[in-house]
Amino acid sequence: MELYLDSADIKEIEEAFKLGFLTGLTTTPTFMHRGGVTNIDKMILDLAKKVPILQVEALGETAEEVVKEAKRQLKMGLKKDTTVFKIPVSLEGLRACRMLRNEGIMVNVHLVYTLQQAYMAMQAGATYVCPLVGRLQDQGHDALSLVQQCVEAVNYYGYDSKIMFSSVRTVEHVRNAVTIGVHTITVPWKLMKQLTDNHMTQLGTQQFYEHTRLITMKVKDVLGRSNPVVKDNASVSEALVEMTKHGFGAVMVVDAKGKNKGVFTDGGLRRGLEKEGNKFLSKKLSAMSFSEPITIAPEALLDEAQKLFKEKKVDTISVSENGKQLGMLDIQDMMKAIAG
Repeated sequence: MELYLDSADIKEIEEAFKLGFLTGLTTTPTFMHRGGVTNIDKMILDLAKKVPILQVEALGETAEEVVKEAKRQLKMGLKKDTTVFKIPVSLEGLRACRMLRNEGIMVNVHLVYTLQQAYMAMQAGATYVCPLVGRLQDQGHDALSLVQQCVEAVNYYGYDSKIMFSSVRTVEHVRNAVTIGVHTITVPWKLMKQLTDNHMTQLGTQQFYEHTRLITMKVKDVLGRSNPVVKDNASVSEALVEMTKHGFGAVMVVDAKGKNKGVFTDGGLRRGLEKEGNKFLSKKLSAMSFSEPITIAPEALLDEAQKLFKEKKVDTISVSENGKQLGMLDIQDMMKAIAG
């Protein structure tokens, strides 16, 4: 099924055709008017340079006027093999369609609202026959049934015409078009951008990214410059200042040689205050005992760090090398890094 963009907005046209697989562009004088275009010919030529196939209006009261307008646009620079002229369905329009097709010029007979109109367009040799689904549904008609009938007529009688599903209003319309088996659809950019959206896909993709980061990123990759350390001759209040300054709920206590002795945590602070009151703040860290610090090497993978957080049920881990702390890894910082 061919996929066209339905637009006259240069910015979104340029963005859409970066996809690299769109068949072409359909546009209308209405789109151009809404966009403030005043020089239609210049706009048409500019669009023709940006897209593989351009479908553009050729208007006229008689078949001769329509043909004359199409040929005028070809003379001004449009190419016969990359241009489709859109003609509203009517007897004169269909006569013009036949005249242009006799010269190998592609035609889209559009503004089709009935099967009879579609049949006449097929019989006239239209390259594309274009029912307007959204507009028909606005009027309370069974537009999908009409499109289905058009597709069946082409397939049954062997017409060369392609049925184009147009006036697309919803993502569901695109699903309908695929289900019916139309040959072509033209979609506004705001809807086309939604066609790949799905909540489960987003969750799965995010999970893939997270697992990839866990097994490729190292602790050192997410370790900040902050390194909360206090010597063991410091007081609890000094340790509290260091913790606050670095924004961690823990600080590494080191000896005079800078070797790790243990971790003083905000939990230890609360327990000390409950037991000893405010005098605990002046207590020297050297007078306290600490459990063996939970450490991880800077070259370790984040996957190892995640397992350590779960196993030890802690929020911070000392990143150490040769017994000296390089920094503190916080579980929230690691989770942010994993999430990207």
